[in-house]
Amino acid sequence: MAPNVNITGDSEADQLLSTNPLALLIGMLLDQQVAMETAFAGPAKIRERLGSLDAGAIADHDADSFVELCRTPPAVHRYPGNMAGRIQSLCRTVVDEWDGDASAIWTRDSPDGPEVLRRLKALPGFGEQKAKIFLALLGKRYGFSEPGWRESAGSYGEEGSYRSVADIVDPESLAKVRDTKRAAKAAAKQKA
Repeated sequence: MAPNVNITGDSEADQLLSTNPLALLIGMLLDQQVAMETAFAGPAKIRERLGSLDAGAIADHDADSFVELCRTPPAVHRYPGNMAGRIQSLCRTVVDEWDGDASAIWTRDSPDGPEVLRRLKALPGFGEQKAKIFLALLGKRYGFSEPGWRESAGSYGEEGSYRSVADIVDPESLAKVRDTKRAAKAAAKQKA
């Protein structure tokens, strides 16, 4: 894991992302329809409210109570009810298929890039794009260096690109990623 991640603007939340694979996975799950900083700060809010960030504890937590935990201001996500269910589903999969160890998804049996992409796409809430971004994040920021990761991550794996959270190392790179996303949205809007 990288020693110093700068995604959220909050040193404690970034430290959690740097040291806890489940936090990173949940942050990526939450990264939709909210600012990246909000999404990736979500795991720290969950840990603070639950007292830990453990896949089994989250998966087994009473569903209604977990929704309230996610809804408590500041909310974990813009859509706390929907995302609470997704987080619990993701954690259930981590427990049932990966023995509660999120990092096993990209470490068990030394998988190559295409295999990690396949494993990520099999997770609840992870489609093709989210899986590719997460694979790029692993490769660019967390030292995942198995063969084929860049190719499997597609354009998100390109060196020197500013397309996603995988490219954020400081406030300047965050601004570049935001500019790239705005330009892509504007281009898509113009096409439509």
